[in-house]
Amino acid sequence: MSDFDYRKYKPFPPVPKADRRWPDQLIEKAPVWCSVDLRDGNQALIEPMTARQKSRLWDQLVKVGFKEIEVGFPSASSHDFDFVRELIENDRIPEDVTIQVLVQARKELIEKTFEALKGARRAVVHVYNSTSTVQREQVFGLDRQGIIDIAVNGAKLVQECAQRYPETEWIFEYSPESFTGTELDFAVAVCNAVTAVWQPTADKPVIINLPATVEMSTPNIYADQIEWFCDKVDNRDSLLISLHTHNDRGCAVAAAELGVMAGADRVEGTLMGNGERTGNMDVVTMAMNLYSQGVDPKLDLSNMDEIIQTVKECTQLPVHPRHPWAGELVFTAFSGSHQDAIKKCLSRREQENPWEVAYLPIDPADIGRSYQEVIRINSQSGKGGIAYVLERDYGYELPRWLQIDFSSAVQAYAEKSESEVGSEEIFSLFQNTYLNDEGRWQLGSYNVSREDHVDKLLAELSLGSTREKISGIGNGVVASFVDAMEKFTGKKIVLVEYNEHALSQSADAEAVCYIQLNVEGERYCGCGRSHDIVQASLDGILRAINKAEEQAQHAAA
Repeated sequence: MSDFDYRKYKPFPPVPKADRRWPDQLIEKAPVWCSVDLRDGNQALIEPMTARQKSRLWDQLVKVGFKEIEVGFPSASSHDFDFVRELIENDRIPEDVTIQVLVQARKELIEKTFEALKGARRAVVHVYNSTSTVQREQVFGLDRQGIIDIAVNGAKLVQECAQRYPETEWIFEYSPESFTGTELDFAVAVCNAVTAVWQPTADKPVIINLPATVEMSTPNIYADQIEWFCDKVDNRDSLLISLHTHNDRGCAVAAAELGVMAGADRVEGTLMGNGERTGNMDVVTMAMNLYSQGVDPKLDLSNMDEIIQTVKECTQLPVHPRHPWAGELVFTAFSGSHQDAIKKCLSRREQENPWEVAYLPIDPADIGRSYQEVIRINSQSGKGGIAYVLERDYGYELPRWLQIDFSSAVQAYAEKSESEVGSEEIFSLFQNTYLNDEGRWQLGSYNVSREDHVDKLLAELSLGSTREKISGIGNGVVASFVDAMEKFTGKKIVLVEYNEHALSQSADAEAVCYIQLNVEGERYCGCGRSHDIVQASLDGILRAINKAEEQAQHAAA
């Protein structure tokens, strides 16, 4: 018999509920968002974030507009403890932002958690214990009352510790971990026992978080569970019902959306869905889903490229080109019929009317993308053939995003010449498109120094007889140069893509670097080639910026 045997599994039981109301509801306002990137997301990484990466991601989360951010598990990790202290002691938490920390319902861990939070203006202490049937019976060997005792003791310890630090505004949160695998009547009983200790009021509510720690059912059953719980739990008007869905079945966003329709007030998740196993609920996707329906998501996702770049650098994880809303190719039309429909809709569109464009659920410009990306000429064999010729004859291994960008230039050239484009012509066109410095700023001498883990770059740009001094700071030479060029041009610049390789196997081989930048919402590509990889990187960035400046000048002319 094959090991792939469906008979070892049983279907998840539905919730007997004849009075379900959630299918008729609409989401008309955004839930309270809580980012768990720095805790749940971080623990799921092969290489957890460094202090610098955590700091950068924190700044990005604040910039996006999260008002609640889970910053760690300080009782379990010295790195998390130190990061919480750094945020508090260096006054890096804005007045309208509340930090959250996670802790198990154990005395020594709860006490250490409050030590980490000393001096915070406001904080959520999120305490949890496992309640599911399988955890009770096979992991802890406890009956229902034994699990309730753990939860109640944890709630009392949290309350006692909070009283020692009256200068902080404390918000309590409790999770019956593995809620979806817990009998609903027992989940209600545990939460009622916890809130009986905390005594919430409508003016000072507590958060009850109902996690799909492992996604076990279709989203409609999760919504039934949430609605059933909200109907049965005590003091519903004094509770904020929170959701924390995981993506084991690929439905975390759908489950969270239906859970909000079923009565939840709050949603925990991560940017781009990073998390254990298949990931957490993707806040970017759910927030953009709301946005596309005319609902203010209460998060600023207008600079999507910057968000993606931060997430990639801090998590060391790629973003799929087909990732909902954020992927490189999600607003790209390869099909001729799609391109034609988009062109016709855009040509007839009146700005004051609601957005209605075939194949484009939102205006790409809203998240920092451009119409130039939407319609690309893609001769299926042509794009691959161009890349093959450049690699075979010249050693250039173009990444896919550059293949797409360059294919339109080759297509235009081929249509103009009305003849077959040979290998030398392709290479010449590539050089003119991405390696041409004629009439453009060029990089002269530069110097990089490091102090307190921050790099400072001083450089000189030249254009004919004109010389300009520039300077910038950042985490690394590339970031410092981008900062310097932002100051020089007065424009917002985000590094979107970066690829490099050697052109041969010899010790003195040249390196080639491929760059894609987002400059004021438009994407531009450049290339650098040098025996020095740093020089190649900076040249590639400068050439992409030069292209942006040229296009701006043409548009103004």
